[in-house]
Amino acid sequence: MRIAIYPGSFDPVTLGHLDIIRRASGLFDRLIVAVMHNQNKKPMFSVEERMEMLRRTTAGLPNVEIESFGGLLADYARRKNACVLVKGLRAVSDFEYEFQMALANRKLNADLDTVFLMTSSEYMYLSSSVVKDIAVHGGSVAGFVPDEIVQDIVRRTRKED
Repeated sequence: MRIAIYPGSFDPVTLGHLDIIRRASGLFDRLIVAVMHNQNKKPMFSVEERMEMLRRTTAGLPNVEIESFGGLLADYARRKNACVLVKGLRAVSDFEYEFQMALANRKLNADLDTVFLMTSSEYMYLSSSVVKDIAVHGGSVAGFVPDEIVQDIVRRTRKED
């Protein structure tokens, strides 16, 4: 069984993330979407909330599992018997950082490869940061995130006002 991991903060999950998840789920027997615990970031949503939003938006993909992890990604991949990390690329600027991370992960876990998927052109500009900025300033996030989570974002940003 070929197991892949798609790691990220997913704060919140965007249509660009979902595009990568759908495409990667067709390439591997099992895809683990892994929500990272990152103490350096101040997320809009808790890890549990992000996982729940991902579960709702990927419900139609039977080989996709949602988990969370902390620590080194290479160690997590080893524990999950994953052979591949999936990374989405929006632009050339993403590649340099992701390439460095791929090499570091390969050094830490020689059995781990990284596959880069280019985002679909309609999502090249899209990031969780862009979505949060739009939401915090009262704009509509419809068309940027899955329909299932639009109201979650609206409710959260209204709470912070």
